[in-house]
Amino acid sequence: MEGLEFSRGKENHGYASVGGGMTLSKDAALELLRQQIDESCKVKRNFSTELLNAILSLVQKTAHAYKAGNKVLLMGNGGSAADAQHIAAELVAKLRIRRKALAAIALTTDSSILTAVSNDFGFEECFSRQVEALGVAGDIVIAISTSGRSRNVVRAVASAREIGCYTAAFTGRTGGDLAGKIDSLLAVPSEETQRIQEAHGLIGHMYCDLLERELFET
Repeated sequence: MEGLEFSRGKENHGYASVGGGMTLSKDAALELLRQQIDESCKVKRNFSTELLNAILSLVQKTAHAYKAGNKVLLMGNGGSAADAQHIAAELVAKLRIRRKALAAIALTTDSSILTAVSNDFGFEECFSRQVEALGVAGDIVIAISTSGRSRNVVRAVASAREIGCYTAAFTGRTGGDLAGKIDSLLAVPSEETQRIQEAHGLIGHMYCDLLERELFET
């Protein structure tokens, strides 16, 4: 493996490019990869008892909601949108065991609704409008935002609480603007976006795993 090359200059407007300039050796590249693994593992090992209890509480609330005939709605932007869709897929399909499908909708997937609402009402309303249309009292609404400051997510949480939904948020360390505005805060002990997203993936799997056990193995 030859060195990875990056260059800066007027020809590429300061962006990293292949060819010329500073060279990153194989050993240095491998060390960077190991460092990222260590950082990701450290964040997960630092999950507090409070965070683990929040995950367990959300599982219990969700199990109760499903038994009452309710559903789960999820939302987020960018990578968090992908996390919302991932969790919804685990609930509708399965994580570990073949079982009855669980009602879950990611509010990030319908391009016609997202663009119509954004065009007519503004991007800040793209999730709240769907919550108004689909949510009912007793539903679980999960907001995913690494910063906790995404305005469309914050607006949707407010709409969910007005309807009477139980709201939870997967965020970074502080919870951002969502802190104090939701029923359950699942705050990852990090301020780095990629580490938070990796931890959100773990939390999503933990949530789905315990939920399946609670509903179908007890």
